[in-house]
Amino acid sequence: MAVFTKLTKDEIETYLKDYSIGKLLSYEGILEGIENTNYKITTSNNNYILTIFEKRVNPEELPFFMSLQRDLVTHGFDCPLPIENNNGLIINKIKGKYGVIISFLDGKQIQSILPIHCREVGSMIARFTNITKSSKLKRNNSLNIETWLNIFEKCKESNDKSYYKYFEILEKELFFLKKNWPTNLPKAIIHADLFKDNIFFIEDKISGVIDFYFSCEDFIAYELALAINAWCFDSKTGFKSKNYSSLIIGFKEHASLNINEMKALNVLLRGAAVRILVTRLHDMIYHPKDALVIPKDPKEYLKILEWHQKNTELEL
Repeated sequence: MAVFTKLTKDEIETYLKDYSIGKLLSYEGILEGIENTNYKITTSNNNYILTIFEKRVNPEELPFFMSLQRDLVTHGFDCPLPIENNNGLIINKIKGKYGVIISFLDGKQIQSILPIHCREVGSMIARFTNITKSSKLKRNNSLNIETWLNIFEKCKESNDKSYYKYFEILEKELFFLKKNWPTNLPKAIIHADLFKDNIFFIEDKISGVIDFYFSCEDFIAYELALAINAWCFDSKTGFKSKNYSSLIIGFKEHASLNINEMKALNVLLRGAAVRILVTRLHDMIYHPKDALVIPKDPKEYLKILEWHQKNTELEL
C-alpha cells in the first residue's frame, strides 16, 4: 500500500482550484510503489497523477526532478510532464506536504521479462543519456560508495547471526570496490532506478518511464550496470544471456561504450549489485513491525553479486 496521505474529494477539488486542468470527475489511490502517495485523478480535461512526497524525497531537490522531466519531454522522451498551476508553480503544498500534478502515462509494467523488453530498455537508456549528457542540471549521487559504507556499518550493529554471511561478503567486496571504482568515465544525468515497476509498456514497446527520485549525475555505464542486474537476472534461474544480449543490442542502436567503460563494467556491475544488496539488507534488519511495506529479500542481489565475482568478462 502506498497511500500514506489520505485525501477527500473536497481536498482534491480545493487543490485543483489553482490549476486550469478541468473539473474533478473521479480519483483513486494508487497502491503500487512504496515511498510517496499517488492518486490518479480524472478531470473533464484528461487523466493526471497527483503525487504527495513523503519522507524519502528532500524537498530542496524537487526542482531538479521536475526540471529533468520537463527537459526530457521537451526532447521527445516519454515520461510524465509536471503541470504548472495558474501562478506558474509546479511544486505546491497539500495537507502540509509538498505535492505535484503530472501528466498520466498509458501502459503498465510487464510481469514477465523477455529479451524484446530488454532491447527496449537498452535503447531507452541510450536515448535518455544522449539527452542528459549535455544537461546543465546537477545532482550528486546520494547513494554512492561512501553511502553504501555508511549503510553497511549501520547493518553491522545487528547482533542477528543469520546476517553474518552477508557481513563477511560485503566487508571484502566494499574494500574491493573502494580500491577499484573508476573515476573518469563519461557521465550524464541517469535515472538510477530502472526497475520494471518504473517502466511502462504497451504491446512490448516502452510507453514511458516514471519515478525519477534517484536521478543524479553519474557514469552512463553505471546506469547500464544497474539495468543489467535488474533485467537480466532471474531469482530462480540466474543470469539470462538472451536478455543481456538484447539489452546491449538495444543500447548500441543509439550509443556505444568506450574502451575504459568496457574495462570497468564488471566493477560497475558488482557495485550496482552492492547498492541494492546493502539497502535491502538494511531494510530487512531495521524493518518496523508496523510498516505497511514488506521488505525485499537481499538474497536475490547477493546471488547477482556472487555471479559477477565469478564472471568477470561479459561480451559487449
